[in-house]
Amino acid sequence: MSAAKAGRAFAPFEWMLAARYLKSQRKAGFISVIAGFSFAGIMLGVATLIIVMAVMNGFRGQLLEKILGINGHIVVQPIDGPLTDYDAIAQRIAGVPGVTLAMPFVEGQVLASGPSGSYGTLVRGVSGADLGKMKLIAGTVKLGSFDGFDDAHGVAIGRRLADNLGVTVGDKVTLVSPKGNVTALGTTPRVKAYPVTAIFEIGMSEYDQTFVFMPMADAQAFFSTAMQPSTSPQVTAIDVFVSDPDQVGTLKDLVTIAAERPTLVTDWRQRNVTFFSALEVERNVMFMILTLIVFVAALNIISGMTMLVKDKGHDIAILRTMGATRSAILRIFLITGSAIGVAGTIAGFVLGLIVCLNVEEIRRFVSWLTTTELFSPELYYLSRLPADIEAGETITVLVMALALSFLATVYPAWRAARLDPVDALRYE
Repeated sequence: MSAAKAGRAFAPFEWMLAARYLKSQRKAGFISVIAGFSFAGIMLGVATLIIVMAVMNGFRGQLLEKILGINGHIVVQPIDGPLTDYDAIAQRIAGVPGVTLAMPFVEGQVLASGPSGSYGTLVRGVSGADLGKMKLIAGTVKLGSFDGFDDAHGVAIGRRLADNLGVTVGDKVTLVSPKGNVTALGTTPRVKAYPVTAIFEIGMSEYDQTFVFMPMADAQAFFSTAMQPSTSPQVTAIDVFVSDPDQVGTLKDLVTIAAERPTLVTDWRQRNVTFFSALEVERNVMFMILTLIVFVAALNIISGMTMLVKDKGHDIAILRTMGATRSAILRIFLITGSAIGVAGTIAGFVLGLIVCLNVEEIRRFVSWLTTTELFSPELYYLSRLPADIEAGETITVLVMALALSFLATVYPAWRAARLDPVDALRYE
């Protein structure tokens, strides 16, 4: 080993010695076992972080897509009186730059009854043209269609509600509203049967078993908003959909001005602030907890490298007497320890990526294997397990794992470099 080679940083002999120390040897078998556990710990920690964060991102994204796909990004409600001039207001709001759809609707809670039972539902009366523009509904029709929706005098219901009621397209669903006719004996419930013209499935169980869509005129008549000839038809509110949901803050003022009457304007962030804040807190807490797995694996690297330094004390002393510098010894053990972290991080990334790309198939297999239902739609709202890998977040996890692995190697490598060759040979 020449002086030039010995003095050059990260020379081939340093990599060669680091590779030899990583190999399993009979004398250092226990150390190799610790290194293996360190590798497995980092791999599982990185993979778990990537999988959990991807699933939580997918969960949030899917919920946001479903919630905003069926509810407006901005809701305009009247303050000073019934919303009877809704057509003119909707046209003015639709002309605001950034607004893609202004949809008047009538809404009310009813009891829906079918052959298999009765369930509380939310009826929303809209025009067929507006319903066709809602991709989340129009693009998920499983049975029937929205052709001639305004003149069909029927209803469109979710797949889960249809299964619960035991009905299909062509069958009739009886709707019962507590707000009926006022008589001398009090208010009588309004009861009417409607044929099912379409069945949709948006993939969010809460909506698939709750929403019922009805033609606007039928909903106005059913909820007594246009029963008297002298009274103009009215709606509950106007749903406003925008091209960029994150820009609703700047569009709210423009929508308020376009309404040209006193209105209460709320956006999706105000209506769902508690729900999405809870998801964000859970996401951050899970990240911190799972980071501890990587931290524990890094501690294993420290213990394993410390034992390796103690075991290789005689080798270090011989290398020093042959001309190896303290920095060369430091680099040898830095390479040895860092290799475990780098290999574990790469393996964890690959494992996490494979699981994320096949997470729904894995869920189905585990459900079939254990004969239990994992990720129940009734509890988690969605009918399938989503996963959305964010590049920035994944890079953060990888950098954190590599940094912890490197830092865990510094102290044992420094101990090896500071080892006195005379003392090492004396007590060998």
